[in-house]
Amino acid sequence: MQAQVHSQQQAWLDKEGQTKDGLRLEVAANIAHSVEAAAAFNNGAQSVGLFRTEMLYMDRPGAPSESELYNIFCQALEPAGGRSIIIRTMDIGGDKPVPYLNIPAENNPFLGYRAVRIYEEYQALFHTQLRAILRASAHGSLKIMIPMISSMEEILWVKDRLAEARQSLRDEHIPFDEKIPLGIMLEVPSVMFIIDQCCEEVDFFSIGSNDLTQYLLAVDRDNAKVTRHYNSLNPAFLRALDYAVQAVHRQGKWIGLCGELGAKGSVLPLLVGLGVDELSMSSPSIPGG
Repeated sequence: MQAQVHSQQQAWLDKEGQTKDGLRLEVAANIAHSVEAAAAFNNGAQSVGLFRTEMLYMDRPGAPSESELYNIFCQALEPAGGRSIIIRTMDIGGDKPVPYLNIPAENNPFLGYRAVRIYEEYQALFHTQLRAILRASAHGSLKIMIPMISSMEEILWVKDRLAEARQSLRDEHIPFDEKIPLGIMLEVPSVMFIIDQCCEEVDFFSIGSNDLTQYLLAVDRDNAKVTRHYNSLNPAFLRALDYAVQAVHRQGKWIGLCGELGAKGSVLPLLVGLGVDELSMSSPSIPGG
């Protein structure tokens, strides 16, 4: 019986995610290091919807160099075979401390100094990462995604830094994808009300369902006394998803979802009905994997 199930799963590995009425749904993988990319694609992932780069900065005495990051991103591209990889820039701080950066501990780190909010202070670190991603983009299909965006000002600041990184590579005659897509995580509720403006500046969105749930419902998911209120099936949360997907699609842009919600088979009909373009999940959770 087990062999029969495995055989059936293997038969579906290379098939595109699609409903009977023709709606295409990309099934992608979340990874934290280049070594996980091959397993993700072997499990049937059509792309990598989230490469969490902060893990590359943790549990070490200092930040990785541009060359190290470049090599890691190139290694992830090798098994991709032209399939896309979305690299999320470092989501450092919050629940992901990096001791050598001396970011002070906070009472509520999820609402504090983390992700894009630290980039201005650690601009050299951000510049190095952008250069590494851009350089690797010459060898495959890469996209850049910025975490924890809450305002247009942050998007415009990031685009200025990206323009600087691009120009520095041009000055050194280093090739890169001049049209590399730039996207943002949709996890801070304020972004939902400026989607039309965001669409003028970015190419795609990815809903961070874990953080969006806790921010929208004002629930600390690590606090045992309130975890019962952390519910991604809350009607208010589902309406928020519907609003976001429709708003993005009205502007002709692409929107995916990454987080624990995407891996729940019981929720799949809801997500398909909402019309998301992609679901990104851990590699073992991919149907057929």
